[in-house]
Amino acid sequence: MLLLPFEKLPVELRVPQVKEYYDILDKKRFSLFFKRVTDIVLALLMLILLLIPMAVIAVMIKLGSKGPVLYKQERVTKYNKTFRIWKFRTMTVGADQAGALVTSDHDARITGVGAKLRKLRLDELPQVFHVLSGKMSFVGTRPEVVKYVNCYTPEMMATLLMPAGITSLASIRYKDEDKIIGEISDPDEVDRVYVEKILPEKMAYNLEYLSHFGIRRDIRLMLSTVKHVFS
Repeated sequence: MLLLPFEKLPVELRVPQVKEYYDILDKKRFSLFFKRVTDIVLALLMLILLLIPMAVIAVMIKLGSKGPVLYKQERVTKYNKTFRIWKFRTMTVGADQAGALVTSDHDARITGVGAKLRKLRLDELPQVFHVLSGKMSFVGTRPEVVKYVNCYTPEMMATLLMPAGITSLASIRYKDEDKIIGEISDPDEVDRVYVEKILPEKMAYNLEYLSHFGIRRDIRLMLSTVKHVFS
């Protein structure tokens, strides 16, 4: 979790816009270390508690539609590194080749079981393994696909100073992102709306999180996530 020296960051992160946020985090190295310890402890506890529920979800997915239990996709995390994110599959096989990379309201590619999992964000549970490995954190910028990271401004690249997160303030504010996109069916138009409207607004929340990073705030965001999911 500790930061690399600024001069050893990937070249795309060694820009003045990122340095401003780097300096903020550099003064909070103990908090970054404690964040990693907290992630490991919580991930281990969740795995113990959720192994059986996750097994039940896996059976439901297999019975509900053809295809694998897990959906895997290349995403971007700390220092602009890519990894294969794991989610419970909520869409038909090949859905990401049959439309936009973000979903709209009532997307026909979402399965019956998948709709229920998405509503309670249970499709995200396998990412606990990523938290344990250090590829992700419980709180942080949601990992985007390379296509959307390539649309980042230099300032947005600062969000890659920390591991991608399962939840964030942006995730809470945009928990109904599919409804914001609405009934748009054209994949190119969905991408345009996401890149031009939704992404900049979400990244503003993510950059604000970096500016005021702290363990107590992480805990509040995790509790707020639980509250919003069940409300």
